[in-house]
Amino acid sequence: MPDSANFPLGAQITLDELAGDVHPVLHRLRAAEPVSWLPALNAWLVTRHDLAIAVMRDAKTYTVDHPGFSTAQVVGPSMLSLDGAEHVRQRRPFEAPFRRTAVHNRFRQSVAQHISKLLDELVPKGEAELRREFAGPVAVKTMMTALGLDDVVETAVLGWYDTIVQAVTQVTAGEPVSAEGRAAFAALRQTLLPSLRRNPEANLLAAASGMAQGLSDEEIVSNAAVLLFGGIETTEGMIANALYFLLTNPAWLKRVQADATLLPAVIEETLRLEPAAGVVDRYAAQDTRLANAEIAAGDLVRVSLSGANRDSAVFPEPDRFNPLRPNLREHVAFAQGPHVCLGLHLARLEAQLAVQQVLVRLPEVQLQPSEMAIAVAKPRGLVFRKPEALWVRW
Repeated sequence: MPDSANFPLGAQITLDELAGDVHPVLHRLRAAEPVSWLPALNAWLVTRHDLAIAVMRDAKTYTVDHPGFSTAQVVGPSMLSLDGAEHVRQRRPFEAPFRRTAVHNRFRQSVAQHISKLLDELVPKGEAELRREFAGPVAVKTMMTALGLDDVVETAVLGWYDTIVQAVTQVTAGEPVSAEGRAAFAALRQTLLPSLRRNPEANLLAAASGMAQGLSDEEIVSNAAVLLFGGIETTEGMIANALYFLLTNPAWLKRVQADATLLPAVIEETLRLEPAAGVVDRYAAQDTRLANAEIAAGDLVRVSLSGANRDSAVFPEPDRFNPLRPNLREHVAFAQGPHVCLGLHLARLEAQLAVQQVLVRLPEVQLQPSEMAIAVAKPRGLVFRKPEALWVRW
């Protein structure tokens, strides 16, 4: 274990600080300890933009293929937990169906229809909690459609989701895979298998299955599980965070309502300011040096996407909401390197359609003015960052 005396700032940081208003902490670390040992995480934390990219692009030195990667213990090996040739083999069948044109052709209409239906139900109410009543359902329904689960009861999918996430969390804490976690994945597996046999035009899972070139059903299902739960968690956060930043920047809210062509830049700036996944994990495959740190083989190296995205060397006035930045696409909210987010085009499509329709259908939308509503709206979370709740009225 590294000597904490060499990283005095990192030694003082608590989990509560990392889960709350983390950005002042990340600014201090980036300035003095851009690669710091944090006993609270039992890991290195990388906060500088260039160093974060270097780690994510170097899969030989910083790998995901490690026994500590808990997701693989619950759903089996997948593109998320493999590197090198095996990672390429498992990811390749999913790449073509997730390309931008394919995603837009396949999903624009169905996602827009689902968003419209949700807003039809919300509009008469005059108020809502937009994370759970809107952002979450958009993400869940889209991924169910993508994987051919349209005929499955939504609450069943959410039940499996919650149980598998809990099982992964327990494994991360050093516990064995729970019986409930195994049962939930088995139920999901049995429900997904029929999708593999459908026409490739039916859903993304069928399309990937048709391109699998040697992937077993088990491997396809493991990857589908990763896509399903990644797509729910991060897209819900992405939509909720975008709404939060617009609702707390009323001048920009009015500008986007008047000119929808500004919305893509607004989405990118919210991704920069508060990526839905604030960190990604790698393990050192060998002894190595990164900036000021001597990292031992096997050490957990946690890359702070939140920290990299507010590096003032890349983004002047990094804490300011400014969708007119000329270099917005230099953010790393979707990671970099071989594990760059496969679903980034689908996530962007969902967020743009969701936010656009909220602004059209709820033109008077605003955060509820109570202290409680304002406090819980600010994104927070140790790994996945989003509002605890987004209470609004119109």
